[in-house]
Amino acid sequence: MESPVFEEFDPAGDCDCPGCVHWRRVLPHSPAGRSPGHPAAARTLAVAAAAATALGAHAAPAPAAPHPVGPPAASRVSAGDEPATPQGPRAPLHGPDGRAAPPAHPGRAPATTRAAIVERARKWVAEKVPYNMAGYWYDGYRQDCSGYVSMAWGLPANEWTGSLGKYAEEITKDELRPGDALLFHNPADPFGASHVVLFGGWADAGRTSYVAYEQTRPHARRTATPYAYWSNSGRYVPYRYKGVTGEADDAGPQAAGAPTAPGRTPFPGVAYFGPGAHNRYVTELGRMLVARGGARFYAAGPGPRWTDADRRATRAFQRAQGWRGAAADGLPGPLTWDLLVTGGGRDIPAGTSAPRSAPASHGVPGYPGRALLRPGADNAHVARLGRRLVEKGFGRYFTEDPGPRWSEAHRRGVEAFQRSQGWRGGAADGHPGPETWRRLFS
Repeated sequence: MESPVFEEFDPAGDCDCPGCVHWRRVLPHSPAGRSPGHPAAARTLAVAAAAATALGAHAAPAPAAPHPVGPPAASRVSAGDEPATPQGPRAPLHGPDGRAAPPAHPGRAPATTRAAIVERARKWVAEKVPYNMAGYWYDGYRQDCSGYVSMAWGLPANEWTGSLGKYAEEITKDELRPGDALLFHNPADPFGASHVVLFGGWADAGRTSYVAYEQTRPHARRTATPYAYWSNSGRYVPYRYKGVTGEADDAGPQAAGAPTAPGRTPFPGVAYFGPGAHNRYVTELGRMLVARGGARFYAAGPGPRWTDADRRATRAFQRAQGWRGAAADGLPGPLTWDLLVTGGGRDIPAGTSAPRSAPASHGVPGYPGRALLRPGADNAHVARLGRRLVEKGFGRYFTEDPGPRWSEAHRRGVEAFQRSQGWRGGAADGHPGPETWRRLFS
């Protein structure tokens, strides 16, 4: 039997530093050229060959073992050679002899929501579940690409690229929405390059790239990906899971006044939102948030310039969906936008919080946070910072009156002030933190 090779691409970098996380969010990755000499290629061949040897006769796909609560972190390992493990019995990626086997269970598609699909996909990304064609995570699903989609869709068994289609229907590129899948199955050579990824939403207005959730080496990841994929792009087919609930009520009630699906505006991309953004999509976002219960966050507007009110209202909507941490960062992603434009998800609950004209952060009155004091920022806090630097004698870098747009003069003025406090290195980087702000305005 020819040694199988499952993937034809090298894994992208997974640096988790704040800078890389930010730029992966704003800018899609450039397609990396495949290097035959990359050590990952040898690892891919070795792992695939070992998996083929261990699987032997290719038994029928095994059902996912129910496991309502995850075990301690120490026990979250892939299954070994013993079948009686919390991860469930071993099962092949492919059917007998690499061909699709008759289903061992009915092709029932359990009902779920788009939000639930993406939330389950995010969980594996957050836990960095390692890729393993023959291993099982503690939830019972196989740690390869098709096991990942089986998990996200909530299927009763670990499927493979040749059987996932019976739970889904083929759609067009224009119909893709978060929770759908892009599937490439090669029946002539199922071991050669078959792969499947989850669609997380468009990453740009031109629909040339999208947010992909996928299980690949070294572990599950979420990354901007050129449509349809890095390799074999023309052979990926969009699919919609049959068990997904109605388009209008994915995760909650229909909001009055919210845009409907037929005329919805596509997600323009993450670069259109955040500090310094000034465009019509910010206005549209604000209006949708107001319609969903976010009016109390706006003292005026909403308008085309990104403000702290937009961030707080977006975060309130995300938290209303039950999201926490990075999933509720106050910056709209494809799923947040999709729920808003279709009227899906839960509305922002009623509250008593009022708009803040002078935000406070880290216990320092008036400090707006680092996000509003960095390159690209254009707001009143930058103007206030510039005026204060001039008042304190650190305005020699300005060639004109400080304005609301962040400039190199602001950074150099802040750096000079920080050095005057005896700080060096990263403590004097020219970007004001809460302690810099407190000392500057005390």
